[in-house]
Amino acid sequence: MSLFNQLTEVQRRFQRELMAKAGVIGVGIGFRDVKGEMTNEVTLVVLVEQKAPIDAISPEDRVPEEINGIRTDVIEVGKIVAQLGSRDRYRPVIPAGVTIGHYRVTAGTLGAIVYDRVTGEPLILSNNHVLANSNDALIGDPILQPAALDRGQNPADVVARLERFKALRYIGDPDLPEPPPPVVTPIPTTPTPTTPTPTSGCDVASMIAGFGNALAKANGSEKRLTVTNSQAQTAMTYAPTQRTTVMAQAAMPENLLDCALAKPINPSMFSAEIRNIGPILGVGTPRLGMQIRKTGRTTDTTQGVVNLINATIDVGYNTLAGPRTARFVNQVIASGMSQGGDSGSLIVEMNSQIAVGLLFAGSGTATIFTPIERVLAEMNVAFAAG
Repeated sequence: MSLFNQLTEVQRRFQRELMAKAGVIGVGIGFRDVKGEMTNEVTLVVLVEQKAPIDAISPEDRVPEEINGIRTDVIEVGKIVAQLGSRDRYRPVIPAGVTIGHYRVTAGTLGAIVYDRVTGEPLILSNNHVLANSNDALIGDPILQPAALDRGQNPADVVARLERFKALRYIGDPDLPEPPPPVVTPIPTTPTPTTPTPTSGCDVASMIAGFGNALAKANGSEKRLTVTNSQAQTAMTYAPTQRTTVMAQAAMPENLLDCALAKPINPSMFSAEIRNIGPILGVGTPRLGMQIRKTGRTTDTTQGVVNLINATIDVGYNTLAGPRTARFVNQVIASGMSQGGDSGSLIVEMNSQIAVGLLFAGSGTATIFTPIERVLAEMNVAFAAG
């Protein structure tokens, strides 16, 4: 089994219990961080809002240093929230990467112009919480450019109407159906290694190192993976603990994306280019270590690096019913490259015109985005007409 597959399997089996620990808001796969410096070791990364001294954490809420032979790393990312914010009015042509929003929303970012795969009509791509007011909007509601916080006026600055959106599912939603009883695999307190045949340890170690070096080379990084004996030789174990908490975690609804589309009133007003980036020429898959960029209404054009993939993260939202939390799975976490108001920005590979994600949340030290291929598939749109 390759290192990536081993990491994914450990995450799949133990994520619920990790997310049930106090202070944990996310889990993903990334490079190990030592005193602020990225190492060449890929680990299971646990995200917390704020780190605390080990003696201040109850034993049941401590993250094990190792889970079934896979080392863990705990990273502080602050409070993750859906990002909103304030900027300029664009006329006669409106590019992507500028302020936009539902008439009852403060401000967000126009991500890109995309095309409906059925009708071929151009549509504005951004987030649910930017264009659909975090589920509290109606189809046909006015969309302003600039957004309300940027002095946009209704009806003078109405440039589009809400076309459709992917509804957000919040933790605690009353209509959540009863899930089937989960297969619970709690985190073992003591890893239980197995003894391989004389050749299997070397074979597995070579396979892991080969994967890591290929990953690093593909990412343009000089980092190379190191393999510990426990990583190459440890098998999965089972220890029945904390079943009640994990079952409660299993009942939580999960989201794949925060996305909405709006239909321009006058399509000729909108440019297919992203300000300071240009046109999108294709789509790609985010990778660990990938250098990325974006243009958003608050921080303009910024750069970052992909730190975690396959991440599960809890995100805070302000709704008409008050503060809510939504859990997202299979997300990507990059370095801090955004602020409030940048939600909806398209994430683009650094040295190409390849889109890789749609930004929707962040904190002072982290930026959260959804892989763009999932966004396009779920919303049934493309970057090119026809």
